[in-house]
Amino acid sequence: MKSGNIKKVVLAYSGGLDTSVILKWLQETYRCEVVTFTADLGQGEELEPARKKAELLGVKEIFIEDLREEFVRDFVFPMFRANALYEGEYLLGTSIARPLIAKRQIEIANEVGADAVAHGATGKGNDQVRFELTYYALKPDIKVVAPWREWDLGSRSRLLDYAEKHQIPIAKDKRGEAPFSVDSNLLHISAEGKVLEDPWSEPGEFVYSRTVAPEAAPDEPQYVEIEFAGGDPVAIDGERLSPARLLTRLNELGGRHGIGRLDLVENRFVGMKSRGVYETPGGTILQTAHRGIESITLDRGAAHLKDELMPRYAELVYNGFWFSPERLMLQALIDKSQEHVEGTVRMKLYKGLARVVGRKSPKTLYSLAHVTFEEDQVYDQRDAEGFIRLNALRLRLAKAARG
Repeated sequence: MKSGNIKKVVLAYSGGLDTSVILKWLQETYRCEVVTFTADLGQGEELEPARKKAELLGVKEIFIEDLREEFVRDFVFPMFRANALYEGEYLLGTSIARPLIAKRQIEIANEVGADAVAHGATGKGNDQVRFELTYYALKPDIKVVAPWREWDLGSRSRLLDYAEKHQIPIAKDKRGEAPFSVDSNLLHISAEGKVLEDPWSEPGEFVYSRTVAPEAAPDEPQYVEIEFAGGDPVAIDGERLSPARLLTRLNELGGRHGIGRLDLVENRFVGMKSRGVYETPGGTILQTAHRGIESITLDRGAAHLKDELMPRYAELVYNGFWFSPERLMLQALIDKSQEHVEGTVRMKLYKGLARVVGRKSPKTLYSLAHVTFEEDQVYDQRDAEGFIRLNALRLRLAKAARG
């Protein structure tokens, strides 16, 4: 894409070094008008400095929006209904945020008449795919600018030189070599790169910011009750909360007890392996609690089918296919399974662990009358003999035929 092809571009803008350089680079390279969009997804940072920096760089249209409730309600909760874990461990905290940011970029592009969108993701990572698959799914003719795949500013020192040359303000603590890269939102905080690139080296305690070390967590366990309706959490200890407030509360509880730390080497969609350190305190509690309430409200066949489909669902989210037909199809199936997933789960939080210690539901499928080891009037144990013999029939025939 060459200068002159773009008239107006909406940039996903954080106000940090990379996207500030990108903002100026877009103005210089494409001679186009730049509109900035900064999303508050619960990253816990003050966003007004981003506005001031954009204004300083001559931006006239600046969007800063609080998307926390939409993020949790329409993205995090649907994903958690699926119990999604990428490669069996990762709760997809970064993956699930990108389609929302990209969706809003496209909406803003439509509002302001922009013909292009831009992001700050590098050509090595997954985020470029997640952003751009969403752009094209929602606006097939949109032009996409990915500066990291175009420019020659291939190192941090060159970014700093460019920023100084163009008088782009840089926070003092950003001038030194950062020990690692951080991404955060209301669901999680991740760290990767630099000191974390050696998968044999244990992360120092300084890497973690959302959770205390399990060894330093309180010596007394804490119990918390989470109420579900339609597969989604709606209340904590009897207090009904909005989706974002509920996840915030769970983050506080989990962080206090050192819950939700994960040191993972994962397979990126682009083909390489990467090491990331994640903190997902509230999400870890929620995922365990959701499986707890499903254990008494979900039919065995439905539960097992969900577990079979979950890796595929998680991979779609990880790879950026949130708005694909297949993810939407899977979501419809998952949501159907959640119609009777309601009730309360009692969790025990202690020293890095979140365990289910109680569950109850007005729609429970658990029947004490059937499962009791005491004498009962509802189950004839002699029925098991025919059941076993029928299931053994093919095994007996195979053995008889083949010796």
